[in-house]
Amino acid sequence: MKRLALVMTLTLPLFLLRGRAIADGIISGVALLFVLHCLLTGDRSWRQGWCVPAFLFWGVAILSSIMHGTTHAVAEAFVLGRFMVFCAALASWILPDPGIRRALGLSVTLVALWLIVECWQQYLFGANLWGYPRWGDGALTGPFARPRAGPPLVIVAFPGVAIYAVRWFQAPSWPLRAAGASLIVFLMVTMILIGQRMPTLLFGLGLVVTALLSRPLRWPILGAGVVGCTALALLPVLSPPAYEKLVVHFLEQMRHFPASPYGQLYIRAGVMLKLHPWLGLGVDGFRRSCADPAYVLDLSIFGKKFLTGDASGGCNIHPHNVYLDVAVSTGLVGLACMITMIASWLRRLDSETPEQMMLLVALCVMLWPLASSSALFTVRTAGWLFLMAGWGLAATRPVATARTC
Repeated sequence: MKRLALVMTLTLPLFLLRGRAIADGIISGVALLFVLHCLLTGDRSWRQGWCVPAFLFWGVAILSSIMHGTTHAVAEAFVLGRFMVFCAALASWILPDPGIRRALGLSVTLVALWLIVECWQQYLFGANLWGYPRWGDGALTGPFARPRAGPPLVIVAFPGVAIYAVRWFQAPSWPLRAAGASLIVFLMVTMILIGQRMPTLLFGLGLVVTALLSRPLRWPILGAGVVGCTALALLPVLSPPAYEKLVVHFLEQMRHFPASPYGQLYIRAGVMLKLHPWLGLGVDGFRRSCADPAYVLDLSIFGKKFLTGDASGGCNIHPHNVYLDVAVSTGLVGLACMITMIASWLRRLDSETPEQMMLLVALCVMLWPLASSSALFTVRTAGWLFLMAGWGLAATRPVATARTC
């Protein structure tokens, strides 16, 4: 059972990138195998501090969906537990062995390289391997037909690629240190050329967190920041569409954020939370209710009023923010459980090794509260989140505590 779960885990990064249905099957399969393993062996080593708020969050999601949701929403809430069980399986059963974690790291590195190579191929030659050109707004799509390369790359770039820069810069050899600094600069330039606003900002955030965790890397990261600013200044020549999107459109959107599409989504989610503060509207509650006239209202917070537009302007399948998504679905109770779980993860991780440091940075990037994001309750988001969390928790766990079946 453990060998099968291991093989499935090592292939998961590829299918999270291309093949979400298969990725969901892998996550569910590993979770089921782990449950069977625990029943057969009586293994209780998976019980850690983060498990209590995680499973409380699951219970709140089920309760809220029963109270406010449809049968489909209740079913979605019940299967959310697969992500928590999958994370526990990684942390205590599959990944405590450093050799297995190195194999997973190689898998993530290959995924990151695939994204990077396809983006540069599209930038230099006009099309990716499948013949897709860059998107109409100038964004590089990498191995996809649509602009989706930035979000997964900003996740896998740190544990998959930047980790080598950290290791090289810890070496006494100056050529290796120069290579590490060059790699960080290359990643920064790649993210800027991809032309997606939030992944670029989150990558910059990840570099800032890395600099705070590692004193030797502060000068290379400062250099990467200078190169990044220079690349932004040269974007009108290097990639005019990317400049229009990254700089011009971004500044315009920030000047009138409440009236922007993202601002309208946040206002609608805020109204829902204000009307259902404790348990929310159940899983998928935002999509089901965002067009309801009862929620098409202005939002007043701390004496400031944010104006809403028409019903369609603030309506989508999710509110494009992880914490708003959790709050609308499970209320403040579920949000508190979620934040407690995240705090338990981050408290366990540290910067003792490059592996732990880069996984901590990846989690900080994915969980930054001011970021726009995909829906949390999808494999595209939750798959990466719980994979990185389980990997990070395993990296802090002694090998001797792992049990095999």
